[in-house]
Amino acid sequence: MTGWTTDEMPDCTGKTVVVTGANSGLGLEATRAFARQGAHVVLACRDVDRGGAAASDVRGDVPDASLSVRELDLASLDSVREFAATAEAELDAIDVLCNNAGVMAIPRDETEDGFEQQFGVNHLGHFALTSLLLDALRAAESPRVVTQSSGVHARGEIDFDDLHGEASYDKWGAYAQSKLANVLFAYELDRRYGDEVTSVACHPGFAATNLQYRGPEAEGSRLKKALMGVFNRVFAQSAAQGALPMLYAATADDIDGGEYVGPGGLLDMRGAPEEQRSSGRSYDEETAARLWDISVESTGVEC
Repeated sequence: MTGWTTDEMPDCTGKTVVVTGANSGLGLEATRAFARQGAHVVLACRDVDRGGAAASDVRGDVPDASLSVRELDLASLDSVREFAATAEAELDAIDVLCNNAGVMAIPRDETEDGFEQQFGVNHLGHFALTSLLLDALRAAESPRVVTQSSGVHARGEIDFDDLHGEASYDKWGAYAQSKLANVLFAYELDRRYGDEVTSVACHPGFAATNLQYRGPEAEGSRLKKALMGVFNRVFAQSAAQGALPMLYAATADDIDGGEYVGPGGLLDMRGAPEEQRSSGRSYDEETAARLWDISVESTGVEC
């Protein structure tokens, strides 16, 4: 796995890939890489205008790219259901689903359905999406679901008594909980459906994307936004490099399911992708099963 780059991605001609949050950052770079390899990529974006601009950006590098832009707001279960219904009608099968979109360390807010925003978007929205797309995934020859987490998941703990931060809210604690939920979900999906769908978790390390700016912007803090810009320029790897673990998890031949892939360089923050160990809590099958049941109850979507 040492030194793996997009040059080692297999030919993806004839495959269909859905990437959430494809209009910027890791999602945009993953879309570009899949398109170069011949895949048809569905850019699942909350803002279709930004999604269209992203598609134009990709076509600037890959003139014959096969792309479609579809609206998906993970903060709305109605939007998730509408996207899934459209995908089912338009696509014969989905070969890869990249659960990539997310929000990070924002002041407490709620989704359209009353979920804490980070838990609702990062976990519950993707849980519902994956569940609704399972039939389309099963229709593919060797389907994969890749769920983007973060190294911050290691700080996370699933607080079943206050999942939505109503009694007490810490923006980083809520983010860590949502990212731990991502890994727990990826592993539980593989345990339950591994014979039909390969499920993998990944994380990008520290990559320079717009994600880091959303918290300061939501707080209205110019100072924090400026400081994050400095950190991105000095310490972060590029978004294209940060997308490599997701691309490896989605395409590499030696992925069997249930892995956790991240950059293998300094402090697991940068470098080429490799298989890693996630946090001890992420392997707790009892917690994963309980989270699964609560996610079904919360979303009304049976997986």
